[in-house]
Amino acid sequence: MKRRKLIKHLKKHGAWLLREGAKHSIFQKGSLKTEVPRHSEVVDELARKICRDLDLPSPR
Repeated sequence: MKRRKLIKHLKKHGAWLLREGAKHSIFQKGSLKTEVPRHSEVVDELARKICRDLDLPSPR
């Protein structure tokens, strides 16, 4: 899955960018936080895990 598609999905469901790191971006929804790697491609299993961490539905 493309990183920009995953970020669009996260923002659509209420998560926001907390801060940018050198290798990861930190997204938050309420008190839940997770890291999104700064690669152009994110493995589908990792994308599902990121959504689970933020209690969001899985991306398609």
